[in-house]
Amino acid sequence: MRKPEPVQVVKQRRDAALERLVGGVPYIQFMGIRFDRRGDELTAILPFHDALIGNPMLPALHGGATAAFLEVTAIVELAWAMLWEDMENGAMPDFQIDAAKPRLPKTIDFSVDYLRSGLPRDAYARARVNRSGRRYASVHVEGWQDNRSRLFAQATGHFLMPSRDD
Repeated sequence: MRKPEPVQVVKQRRDAALERLVGGVPYIQFMGIRFDRRGDELTAILPFHDALIGNPMLPALHGGATAAFLEVTAIVELAWAMLWEDMENGAMPDFQIDAAKPRLPKTIDFSVDYLRSGLPRDAYARARVNRSGRRYASVHVEGWQDNRSRLFAQATGHFLMPSRDD
């Protein structure tokens, strides 16, 4: 029986795996999206900047920026769930986690409900995996700004999952 690892070592390995996953996608850096990890739960953060404004008269976040933010959140959540499972089951040693290319799902369809204007401030999102099989996954994403119970957008997406052999 293996001796349990110190909590700090486990936390550092998980944070490094998330950084590797997110850092491997240039579009995430372009958008400025960050991810806050608490255990296995991820919260996506889209820091506000003026380039995200679509209608300067309101001002309101651009619908495309909102949709991209929610879609990135869904994709990273699915990839993170796969990576998390591999890490926690011991199926992927540390050196493999560091060297692994992120396996990202491919979008089949993605439907966004714009519930209210996105204000010129930071936005947050969380994704919930409704179903994830070997080839297909369904995800629901919720986006909010100041109050989690007042969503400004939500989305549902279906994704083609990468093969575990990739």
